[in-house]
Amino acid sequence: MEKTQMYADSAAVPSAGPLPTDQPAPPGPASLATVPAAPIGAAPAGGTRRLLWHLGEMALAMIAGMLLLGPVWDAAGPPLGLAGTLGRPDVAALVMATNMTVGMTVWMRYRAHHWRGVAEMAAAMYVPFLLLLVPLRAGLLDADALMLGGHLLMVPAMVLVAVRHRHETPAVIHRHPAVVALARRWPTGLALLMTVDMWVDPGVLSPWTMLVLPGGYLLIGVARRTLRGPGVLATQLAGLAAWVALTLVAVAVGGRTAAWLVAFGWLAHAGWDLVHHRTGRVVPRGYAEWCVVLDVALAAVMVLAILTTGG
Repeated sequence: MEKTQMYADSAAVPSAGPLPTDQPAPPGPASLATVPAAPIGAAPAGGTRRLLWHLGEMALAMIAGMLLLGPVWDAAGPPLGLAGTLGRPDVAALVMATNMTVGMTVWMRYRAHHWRGVAEMAAAMYVPFLLLLVPLRAGLLDADALMLGGHLLMVPAMVLVAVRHRHETPAVIHRHPAVVALARRWPTGLALLMTVDMWVDPGVLSPWTMLVLPGGYLLIGVARRTLRGPGVLATQLAGLAAWVALTLVAVAVGGRTAAWLVAFGWLAHAGWDLVHHRTGRVVPRGYAEWCVVLDVALAAVMVLAILTTGG
C-alpha cells in the first residue's frame, strides 16, 4: 500500500496514535531527534481514513492556535491602543486566520511537511477571508456572514491542498527532546488550553452539561463500532443512566447543592476516563487522556467558583 502525506482541515478529534517520536532517534547529538524522509505518524490504513486522520490533526492544530493566541491578542490590544481595531470584523477575521495558521504551521512542520505545503495551507486559510472582504466593504455581508463564509470556503481549499501534496515525501526535521515530549502529550495540552478562559473567570457549568459526558462515549463507540464486546454496551448505558440521574437531581435541587453536584459529576467522570484510558476500550486513548484532563480542570474551576463566589 502506498504511504502518503496529506494536509487538510476538519472538525474532528482523532485518536492519539503513535507520533513520529515513538521510533528511536538515530545516532547523533543527544539534544536532537531526527525525522527521516519517510512517512511519519500512525495513520489508519486506507485512503479515506488516512485523509480523515489528517483532517482531525489539522483541526486540533487550528483550535490550539486559536485557544493559545486568542487571549494574547485580547490582552495586548488595550495597552497598545488596538482594542477598537481588533474589534473590526475584517481585522478580527484576519487575526483568526493568523491564529489558525500559526497552530497549523507548528504541527505541519512537526509532522515533517515541506514549507511549500505549509505556505499553500496558510493561503487556504487567508484567501477565503480576503475574498469576502470585498462584499463586506460593499455592505453585502455582515460580520457573521464573513466568518461563516470564510470557514465554509476554507474547508474545500484545504482539501485541495491535501490532494495536491498527497504523494509528497516528508521533509527531514530535527527536534529537541523537549519538543518531542510535549508533542506526545498533545491531548493534555489541548485540554488545558480549552480551560484557560474559565480559570480567568471561574464559574459553574449548567447541570445539563453533564449529559455530554456519557453521551460522547456512546457516540464515539457507535462510530468506531467498539460497543460490541461482552458487557461493553451495558456498562456505557449504566454510565449514561448514572449521569442522567445526577443531572436531574442537580436540576431539581438547584442552588449551591446543584453546583457541588455538577463539580462532582465532572470529577467522577475523570475516573471513568482513567479506566477507559487504561483499558483502551470504546474510545481512543488520546480522547480519554484529553477528557480526563478537561474533566479535572473544569471540576477544579467549579470548586474554586463555589468557594469564592458561593456557586
